[in-house]
Amino acid sequence: MNPQPSSGPLGRALRAVRGYPRRAPLTAGYVCLLLAGHAWIGGVSADRAAAVLGYLSSNLDNLRDHPLSALVGSALFFDGTLTDVASTDFVGTLITLGLGVVCFLAWAESRWGKRRAVAVFLGGHVAATLLTAAVIAAGLRYGWYPAAVRQSLDYGVSYGAQTVLAVGTLALPRRGRLPWAAFVLGWPVGGAEWNGPLPDFTTVGHLLAAVLGFGLLAVPAFRRRRARAGGPSRDGDAREQARADSGGSPLV
Repeated sequence: MNPQPSSGPLGRALRAVRGYPRRAPLTAGYVCLLLAGHAWIGGVSADRAAAVLGYLSSNLDNLRDHPLSALVGSALFFDGTLTDVASTDFVGTLITLGLGVVCFLAWAESRWGKRRAVAVFLGGHVAATLLTAAVIAAGLRYGWYPAAVRQSLDYGVSYGAQTVLAVGTLALPRRGRLPWAAFVLGWPVGGAEWNGPLPDFTTVGHLLAAVLGFGLLAVPAFRRRRARAGGPSRDGDAREQARADSGGSPLV
């Protein structure tokens, strides 16, 4: 007897999509917010879009003038495209928004709960942004960056997504973790522009965010699943830990 369509890969994928909002409601809402913001920015005038993004940009001048608005507001939009599939911007969007937020942030939420997933994502976003600002300040001091970099447009979800991508190494089977780590560290460098001894500041930010994420892998709390209501048996705990050690799907 042929298997029912619902038991095949397509059926499993459809069930995963239907169950996504239940497993990761906060991530699902955040993705909707990002898509709505992207649509809004694309629908207003170029001057209005530039004014909004310029104010929310987490560049050096904004971080000194209105740091909270810049740090939070810069995470409300993603920098990229969803339509020009042949562009490098689309590839970056696929990695940061598609893999980082849609897949691995949802995996982190279902694995550890909302608060810890938000802490990983926002912590990576904020910490990488501030560390990058320090690198920019040093680069300006030594002439490695042009003065205009102080006001460069810098917004998006990529630093937080990069941190989640690094932490999400735990979601993979052991044999896939080293290649995945190499990918997480390598993809930002592919399009880097070098200014003396330093690459462009966005590449620096992505690399710092990845290092932060990999550093979290050493924290025991991030290697355990959150406790289920009612608590599983000891055998269940052992099975859960074994499954965590061997990896799991970021969508399940």
